[in-house]
Amino acid sequence: MSAANAYPEVLTPVRKPSFFTRLIRNIKKHPIAYVMSLMVLTYYIIFHYGAMWGLVIAFQRFSPRLGIFGSQWVGLDNFRAFINSRSFPGVVFNTLIINFYQLIFLFPAPIIFALLLNELRHLRFKKVVQTISYMPYFISTMVLSGMIIDFSMSRTGLFNDIIALLGGERTSLLTRPELFRGIYVGSSIWQELGYASIIFVASLTNIDQELYEAAAIDGASRWKQTLHITLPGITPVIIIMLILRMGRMMTLGFEKIILLYQPATYEVADVISSFVYRRGFLEADFGFGASVDMFNSVVNFSLMLIANYISRKFSETSLF
Repeated sequence: MSAANAYPEVLTPVRKPSFFTRLIRNIKKHPIAYVMSLMVLTYYIIFHYGAMWGLVIAFQRFSPRLGIFGSQWVGLDNFRAFINSRSFPGVVFNTLIINFYQLIFLFPAPIIFALLLNELRHLRFKKVVQTISYMPYFISTMVLSGMIIDFSMSRTGLFNDIIALLGGERTSLLTRPELFRGIYVGSSIWQELGYASIIFVASLTNIDQELYEAAAIDGASRWKQTLHITLPGITPVIIIMLILRMGRMMTLGFEKIILLYQPATYEVADVISSFVYRRGFLEADFGFGASVDMFNSVVNFSLMLIANYISRKFSETSLF
Protein backbone atom coordinates (compact mmCIF):
# COMPACT_ATOMS: atom_id res chain seq x y z
CA MET A 1 0.00 0.00 0.00
CA SER A 2 1.35 3.38 -0.95
CA ALA A 3 1.89 6.12 1.54
CA ALA A 4 -0.78 8.22 -0.15
CA ASN A 5 -3.37 5.49 0.39
CA ALA A 6 -2.20 4.69 3.88
CA TYR A 7 -2.48 8.26 5.04
CA PRO A 8 -5.31 9.95 3.13
CA GLU A 9 -5.33 13.71 3.10
CA VAL A 10 -7.57 15.23 5.75
CA LEU A 11 -10.12 17.57 4.16
CA THR A 12 -10.38 20.86 5.97
CA PRO A 13 -13.83 22.45 5.98
CA VAL A 14 -14.22 25.48 3.74
CA ARG A 15 -14.93 28.58 5.77
CA LYS A 16 -18.19 30.19 4.77
CA PRO A 17 -17.94 33.92 3.97
CA SER A 18 -19.50 36.21 6.53
CA PHE A 19 -22.82 37.92 5.95
CA PHE A 20 -21.22 41.30 5.28
CA THR A 21 -18.74 39.78 2.83
CA ARG A 22 -21.55 38.17 0.89
CA LEU A 23 -23.58 41.39 1.07
CA ILE A 24 -20.73 43.44 -0.39
CA ARG A 25 -20.28 40.90 -3.19
CA ASN A 26 -23.98 41.00 -4.00
CA ILE A 27 -24.02 44.80 -3.98
CA LYS A 28 -21.13 44.86 -6.44
CA LYS A 29 -22.86 42.26 -8.59
CA HIS A 30 -26.35 43.82 -8.54
CA PRO A 31 -25.91 47.54 -7.73
CA ILE A 32 -29.08 48.73 -9.49
CA ALA A 33 -31.28 46.24 -7.65
CA TYR A 34 -29.86 47.34 -4.30
CA VAL A 35 -30.35 51.02 -5.12
CA MET A 36 -33.99 50.34 -5.95
CA SER A 37 -34.50 48.28 -2.79
CA LEU A 38 -32.79 50.99 -0.73
CA MET A 39 -35.48 53.48 -1.67
CA VAL A 40 -38.22 51.07 -0.62
CA LEU A 41 -36.39 50.25 2.61
CA THR A 42 -35.95 53.95 3.38
CA TYR A 43 -39.66 54.54 2.87
CA TYR A 44 -40.63 51.80 5.32
CA ILE A 45 -38.05 52.89 7.91
CA ILE A 46 -39.24 56.52 7.88
CA PHE A 47 -42.99 56.19 7.43
CA HIS A 48 -43.68 52.83 9.09
CA TYR A 49 -41.05 51.98 11.68
CA GLY A 50 -39.89 55.50 12.42
CA ALA A 51 -43.46 56.66 13.01
CA MET A 52 -44.18 53.91 15.54
CA TRP A 53 -42.81 55.98 18.42
CA GLY A 54 -45.85 58.21 17.93
CA LEU A 55 -48.07 55.39 19.22
CA VAL A 56 -47.44 56.77 22.66
CA ILE A 57 -50.21 59.32 22.03
CA ALA A 58 -52.69 56.42 22.25
CA PHE A 59 -52.07 56.59 26.01
CA GLN A 60 -52.32 60.38 26.19
CA ARG A 61 -54.88 63.13 25.91
CA PHE A 62 -52.79 64.46 23.07
CA SER A 63 -52.59 68.16 22.33
CA PRO A 64 -50.64 69.39 19.28
CA ARG A 65 -49.76 72.53 21.25
CA LEU A 66 -48.16 70.56 24.10
CA GLY A 67 -46.66 67.83 21.92
CA ILE A 68 -45.97 64.23 22.84
CA PHE A 69 -43.76 65.05 25.83
CA GLY A 70 -46.13 67.64 27.28
CA SER A 71 -49.52 66.00 26.78
CA GLN A 72 -51.38 64.48 29.71
CA TRP A 73 -50.87 60.76 30.28
CA VAL A 74 -54.23 58.95 30.59
CA GLY A 75 -53.16 55.31 30.37
CA LEU A 76 -55.86 53.04 28.92
CA ASP A 77 -58.65 55.63 29.07
CA ASN A 78 -58.77 56.03 25.27
CA PHE A 79 -59.13 52.27 24.81
CA ARG A 80 -61.90 52.14 27.41
CA ALA A 81 -63.65 55.07 25.73
CA PHE A 82 -63.67 53.21 22.42
CA ILE A 83 -64.83 49.87 23.83
CA ASN A 84 -67.51 51.51 25.99
CA SER A 85 -68.79 53.82 23.25
CA ARG A 86 -72.25 53.18 21.80
CA SER A 87 -70.76 52.90 18.31
CA PHE A 88 -68.31 50.12 19.22
CA PRO A 89 -70.52 47.05 18.53
CA GLY A 90 -71.87 48.48 15.28
CA VAL A 91 -68.60 49.65 13.71
CA VAL A 92 -66.76 46.45 14.67
CA PHE A 93 -69.56 44.29 13.24
CA ASN A 94 -69.74 46.32 10.01
CA THR A 95 -65.96 46.14 9.59
CA LEU A 96 -65.88 42.39 10.13
CA ILE A 97 -68.90 41.61 7.93
CA ILE A 98 -67.62 43.65 4.97
CA ASN A 99 -64.19 42.06 5.32
CA PHE A 100 -65.87 38.65 5.56
CA TYR A 101 -67.77 39.33 2.32
CA GLN A 102 -64.50 40.35 0.69
CA LEU A 103 -62.83 37.20 1.99
CA ILE A 104 -65.62 35.04 0.53
CA PHE A 105 -66.06 36.82 -2.81
CA LEU A 106 -63.04 39.06 -3.47
CA PHE A 107 -60.26 36.73 -2.34
CA PRO A 108 -61.11 33.77 -4.65
CA ALA A 109 -62.00 35.98 -7.63
CA PRO A 110 -58.36 36.66 -8.71
CA ILE A 111 -57.56 32.96 -8.31
CA ILE A 112 -60.44 31.96 -10.59
CA PHE A 113 -59.49 34.69 -13.05
CA ALA A 114 -55.87 33.48 -13.12
CA LEU A 115 -57.03 29.90 -13.74
CA LEU A 116 -59.22 31.09 -16.62
CA LEU A 117 -56.33 33.06 -18.10
CA ASN A 118 -54.17 29.96 -17.83
CA GLU A 119 -56.60 28.11 -20.11
CA LEU A 120 -56.27 30.68 -22.92
CA ARG A 121 -54.06 29.39 -25.69
CA HIS A 122 -54.02 32.53 -27.86
CA LEU A 123 -51.08 34.44 -26.36
CA ARG A 124 -51.91 37.87 -27.82
CA PHE A 125 -55.55 37.70 -26.72
CA LYS A 126 -54.40 36.60 -23.25
CA LYS A 127 -52.11 39.63 -22.93
CA VAL A 128 -54.90 41.98 -24.06
CA VAL A 129 -57.28 40.54 -21.46
CA GLN A 130 -54.64 40.87 -18.72
CA THR A 131 -53.86 44.47 -19.62
CA ILE A 132 -57.53 45.47 -19.65
CA SER A 133 -58.10 43.76 -16.29
CA TYR A 134 -55.30 45.81 -14.68
CA MET A 135 -56.73 49.19 -15.71
CA PRO A 136 -59.48 49.60 -13.05
CA TYR A 137 -56.91 49.26 -10.27
CA PHE A 138 -55.29 52.54 -11.29
CA ILE A 139 -58.54 54.50 -11.05
CA SER A 140 -58.42 56.71 -7.97
CA THR A 141 -60.84 56.10 -5.13
CA MET A 142 -62.43 59.50 -5.69
CA VAL A 143 -63.11 58.82 -9.38
CA LEU A 144 -64.31 55.28 -8.68
CA SER A 145 -66.73 56.50 -6.00
CA GLY A 146 -68.02 59.18 -8.37
CA MET A 147 -68.65 56.51 -11.02
CA ILE A 148 -70.55 54.35 -8.53
CA ILE A 149 -72.68 57.32 -7.41
CA ASP A 150 -73.51 58.24 -11.02
CA PHE A 151 -74.31 54.65 -11.98
CA SER A 152 -76.56 54.25 -8.91
CA MET A 153 -78.70 57.34 -9.49
CA SER A 154 -82.40 56.64 -9.73
CA ARG A 155 -83.14 58.50 -12.97
CA THR A 156 -80.02 58.45 -15.13
CA GLY A 157 -77.88 55.73 -13.51
CA LEU A 158 -76.60 52.85 -15.62
CA PHE A 159 -77.56 50.28 -12.99
CA ASN A 160 -81.13 51.57 -12.90
CA ASP A 161 -81.29 51.56 -16.68
CA ILE A 162 -80.45 47.86 -16.60
CA ILE A 163 -82.99 47.25 -13.80
CA ALA A 164 -85.68 49.11 -15.74
CA LEU A 165 -84.82 47.15 -18.89
CA LEU A 166 -85.36 43.93 -16.95
CA GLY A 167 -88.74 45.15 -15.69
CA GLY A 168 -87.70 46.43 -12.25
CA GLU A 169 -88.36 49.78 -10.58
CA ARG A 170 -85.89 52.63 -10.51
CA THR A 171 -84.54 53.56 -7.10
CA SER A 172 -81.54 55.30 -5.55
CA LEU A 173 -79.40 52.24 -4.87
CA LEU A 174 -76.94 53.86 -2.46
CA THR A 175 -79.75 54.89 -0.10
CA ARG A 176 -80.84 51.28 0.42
CA PRO A 177 -78.98 49.79 3.40
CA GLU A 178 -79.41 46.21 2.18
CA LEU A 179 -77.52 47.00 -1.04
CA PHE A 180 -74.62 49.06 0.29
CA ARG A 181 -72.30 46.19 1.23
CA GLY A 182 -72.97 44.40 -2.04
CA ILE A 183 -72.15 47.54 -4.03
CA TYR A 184 -69.00 48.11 -1.99
CA VAL A 185 -67.70 44.55 -2.38
CA GLY A 186 -68.79 44.29 -6.02
CA SER A 187 -66.95 47.49 -6.96
CA SER A 188 -63.86 46.23 -5.10
CA ILE A 189 -63.92 43.01 -7.12
CA TRP A 190 -64.17 44.97 -10.37
CA GLN A 191 -61.30 47.26 -9.37
CA GLU A 192 -58.88 44.75 -7.84
CA LEU A 193 -59.57 41.57 -9.81
CA GLY A 194 -56.88 41.94 -12.47
CA TYR A 195 -54.16 43.46 -10.31
CA ALA A 196 -54.61 40.91 -7.52
CA SER A 197 -54.33 38.06 -10.04
CA ILE A 198 -50.74 38.97 -10.98
CA ILE A 199 -49.16 36.89 -8.22
CA PHE A 200 -51.31 33.86 -9.08
CA VAL A 201 -50.59 34.18 -12.80
CA ALA A 202 -46.88 34.33 -11.96
CA SER A 203 -47.10 31.24 -9.75
CA LEU A 204 -48.84 29.32 -12.54
CA THR A 205 -45.82 29.82 -14.78
CA ASN A 206 -43.64 27.91 -12.28
CA ILE A 207 -45.63 24.69 -12.64
CA ASP A 208 -43.73 22.05 -14.59
CA GLN A 209 -45.35 21.75 -18.04
CA GLU A 210 -44.28 18.12 -18.28
CA LEU A 211 -46.90 17.31 -15.67
CA TYR A 212 -49.63 18.51 -18.03
CA GLU A 213 -48.14 16.51 -20.90
CA ALA A 214 -48.02 13.34 -18.79
CA ALA A 215 -51.60 13.91 -17.60
CA ALA A 216 -52.80 14.45 -21.18
CA ILE A 217 -51.14 11.19 -22.25
CA ASP A 218 -52.96 9.41 -19.40
CA GLY A 219 -56.26 10.83 -20.71
CA ALA A 220 -56.87 13.50 -18.05
CA SER A 221 -59.26 16.25 -19.14
CA ARG A 222 -58.46 19.95 -18.67
CA TRP A 223 -60.72 20.02 -15.63
CA LYS A 224 -58.89 17.10 -14.00
CA GLN A 225 -55.55 18.70 -14.85
CA THR A 226 -56.72 21.87 -13.11
CA LEU A 227 -57.84 19.94 -10.01
CA HIS A 228 -54.81 17.66 -9.69
CA ILE A 229 -51.95 19.77 -11.11
CA THR A 230 -52.78 23.47 -11.32
CA LEU A 231 -54.50 23.98 -7.97
CA PRO A 232 -51.96 21.93 -5.95
CA GLY A 233 -49.20 23.84 -7.74
CA ILE A 234 -50.44 27.24 -6.52
CA THR A 235 -51.83 26.10 -3.16
CA PRO A 236 -48.79 27.38 -1.17
CA VAL A 237 -49.24 30.84 -2.69
CA ILE A 238 -52.97 30.79 -1.94
CA ILE A 239 -52.30 29.83 1.68
CA ILE A 240 -49.73 32.61 2.14
CA MET A 241 -52.07 35.19 0.63
CA LEU A 242 -54.92 33.93 2.82
CA ILE A 243 -52.80 34.28 5.96
CA LEU A 244 -51.89 37.83 4.98
CA ARG A 245 -55.54 38.56 4.23
CA MET A 246 -56.55 37.36 7.69
CA GLY A 247 -54.15 39.96 9.06
CA ARG A 248 -56.37 42.71 7.61
CA MET A 249 -59.78 41.60 8.85
CA MET A 250 -60.13 44.66 11.07
CA THR A 251 -58.82 47.07 8.44
CA LEU A 252 -60.99 48.84 5.89
CA GLY A 253 -60.09 52.07 4.12
CA PHE A 254 -62.26 55.00 5.15
CA GLU A 255 -61.99 56.96 1.87
CA LYS A 256 -64.40 54.87 -0.18
CA ILE A 257 -66.76 54.39 2.75
CA ILE A 258 -66.98 58.12 3.45
CA LEU A 259 -67.51 58.96 -0.21
CA LEU A 260 -70.32 56.41 -0.62
CA TYR A 261 -72.23 56.27 2.63
CA GLN A 262 -75.22 58.49 3.44
CA PRO A 263 -77.34 59.05 6.56
CA ALA A 264 -79.69 56.30 5.38
CA THR A 265 -76.85 53.75 5.31
CA TYR A 266 -74.87 54.72 8.40
CA GLU A 267 -76.19 51.69 10.25
CA VAL A 268 -74.59 49.23 7.82
CA ALA A 269 -71.77 51.34 6.36
CA ASP A 270 -70.09 52.97 9.35
CA VAL A 271 -66.86 51.07 9.99
CA ILE A 272 -63.95 51.52 12.39
CA SER A 273 -61.90 53.65 10.00
CA SER A 274 -64.76 56.07 9.25
CA PHE A 275 -65.57 56.28 12.97
CA VAL A 276 -61.92 57.08 13.74
CA TYR A 277 -61.89 59.68 10.95
CA ARG A 278 -64.83 61.53 12.50
CA ARG A 279 -63.67 61.19 16.10
CA GLY A 280 -59.92 61.39 15.65
CA PHE A 281 -59.58 64.01 12.90
CA LEU A 282 -62.79 66.01 12.63
CA GLU A 283 -63.09 66.26 16.42
CA ALA A 284 -59.28 66.50 16.82
CA ASP A 285 -59.18 63.64 19.37
CA PHE A 286 -55.86 62.31 18.13
CA GLY A 287 -55.14 60.13 21.15
CA PHE A 288 -58.46 58.35 20.69
CA GLY A 289 -57.75 57.76 16.99
CA ALA A 290 -54.30 56.35 17.76
CA SER A 291 -55.70 54.01 20.40
CA VAL A 292 -58.27 52.60 17.97
CA ASP A 293 -55.59 52.05 15.34
CA MET A 294 -53.45 50.25 17.91
CA PHE A 295 -56.45 48.14 18.90
CA ASN A 296 -56.94 47.22 15.22
CA SER A 297 -53.28 46.35 14.78
CA VAL A 298 -53.25 44.07 17.82
CA VAL A 299 -56.39 42.23 16.67
CA ASN A 300 -55.10 41.94 13.09
CA PHE A 301 -51.75 40.60 14.25
CA SER A 302 -53.47 38.09 16.53
CA LEU A 303 -55.68 36.86 13.68
CA MET A 304 -52.64 36.48 11.43
CA LEU A 305 -50.80 34.48 14.11
CA ILE A 306 -53.81 32.20 14.55
CA ALA A 307 -54.14 31.66 10.78
CA ASN A 308 -50.41 31.01 10.49
CA TYR A 309 -50.53 28.49 13.36
CA ILE A 310 -53.46 26.63 11.81
CA SER A 311 -51.74 26.57 8.41
CA ARG A 312 -48.47 25.30 9.91
CA LYS A 313 -50.32 22.60 11.83
CA PHE A 314 -52.39 21.24 8.95
CA SER A 315 -50.10 21.94 5.99
CA GLU A 316 -46.44 22.49 5.15
CA THR A 317 -46.94 26.16 4.27
CA SER A 318 -46.73 29.08 6.69
CA LEU A 319 -45.25 32.54 6.97
CA PHE A 320 -42.92 31.54 9.82
